Amino acid sequence: MSTPAFGHVGTARPGDLFESRLELSLHRQHRPRQAGICATQKEGAESIVLSDKYEDDKVHEDFILYTGHGGRNQETGKQVTDQTLTDSNLGLARSEATGLPVRVYRKVRIPSGTTAFRYEGLFRVAGHQLAVGKSGFKVFRFRLELVVAAKSAVPVSYATPSLFDETAPTVAEAALRYEATTSRLIRDTAVTRQVKALYKYHCQVCDTRLEAPAGFYAEAAHIKPLGAPHNGPDILPNVLCLCPNHHVLFDLGTFAIADDYTLIGLPGKLHLKPQHQVAIEFLTYQRQHIHLKAALNPLSK
Repeated sequence: MSTPAFGHVGTARPGDLFESRLELSLHRQHRPRQAGICATQKEGAESIVLSDKYEDDKVHEDFILYTGHGGRNQETGKQVTDQTLTDSNLGLARSEATGLPVRVYRKVRIPSGTTAFRYEGLFRVAGHQLAVGKSGFKVFRFRLELVVAAKSAVPVSYATPSLFDETAPTVAEAALRYEATTSRLIRDTAVTRQVKALYKYHCQVCDTRLEAPAGFYAEAAHIKPLGAPHNGPDILPNVLCLCPNHHVLFDLGTFAIADDYTLIGLPGKLHLKPQHQVAIEFLTYQRQHIHLKAALNPLSK
């Protein structure tokens, strides 16, 4: 299998048209000739192709809600079974963790009356959830946000060499920079300041308090995330005070919190102040839509 390539490939740039899936494959833009996701569980997703027949996909101006792989009727595009966090879906989740860009191609109708595949550009996987789709089956929905290379960056095209390939030359490669072009809900800074002050910047999971020259540091984590597809509220019952490590792990679904505030996936119990009434409905949402332990381990179901 060829080494994955993340970022632009060759001279292709957003807006370029490709006649068919075969042409995409021959030009190494999207290597599979049938699968919609080109990904490995270890390294992540390098490209996806959006078709117009999948009922749960939603395309917005600067982000896409992309439905994962599996469980579809190939003729109708409708879901007939639940999806699992395996194979290509796990690859997309891996891309969320690594931050590597994903090339997106979309099937479009062109003036000649035929269809082609348009290169939409580079997107990052900003989040994902397990939700019930239109046909009543569970699907993974990935939020893909458009990114553009900063002007100071080198051309975005590179492959990931094997960590154990001693024959690979050592190259000093300029770091790639990206700036997101997204529509984001602005967090209420009063709420984030309130939860941090309440816990005096101690993490509610590990009780760690980070101290920097400029003062103490902690992060406000929304239990039900803001923005589509979750649309959680920016209120104190939906916010936790966490250290950066546990914030990332919580957002990625590595652990969850039970209704009695014991941790699921980690030892211990959530630290709570009497003034902080965390809403059970948001904890339930995070368990059902983001925490993916059950999806990763079918034997736990």
